[in-house]
Amino acid sequence: MATLTRIRSTSATQPDTAGLAHKGLAAFFRIAERWQLTARQQQIVLGQPARSTFFKWKSGQPGAIGKDTLERLSYIVGIYKALQILIPRADLADAWITRPNDAPLFNGQPPIAMLTEGSVASLYRVRAYLDAQRGGWG
Repeated sequence: MATLTRIRSTSATQPDTAGLAHKGLAAFFRIAERWQLTARQQQIVLGQPARSTFFKWKSGQPGAIGKDTLERLSYIVGIYKALQILIPRADLADAWITRPNDAPLFNGQPPIAMLTEGSVASLYRVRAYLDAQRGGWG
């Protein structure tokens, strides 16, 4: 009986990764459209899934995705949210990603250059920068 209880409590606390994948990817593609990212940029930000996988995801058929992709989606949604807080005009918040930025982190490059380096760490750095700007992390 103790084993059954342990199994029930464990499964009750496990995240619904399929549901998270579907919602996260839907949010990502809406954000990517607002940011005017190319399909190639989107693939890189998502961790360079196979082309067929990428287009399945884009058509709303996420299937199972890995922890790496879920983490990437979390960072992108966090970046988007932070921009909406820091820059209340949606058009300017969306444009921030592609405009040159003189902050030392970006060295005059647009943030999209860092986001498309391909690493999760790059997404983290942009997210941490924005959170620090709004007084969250630091």
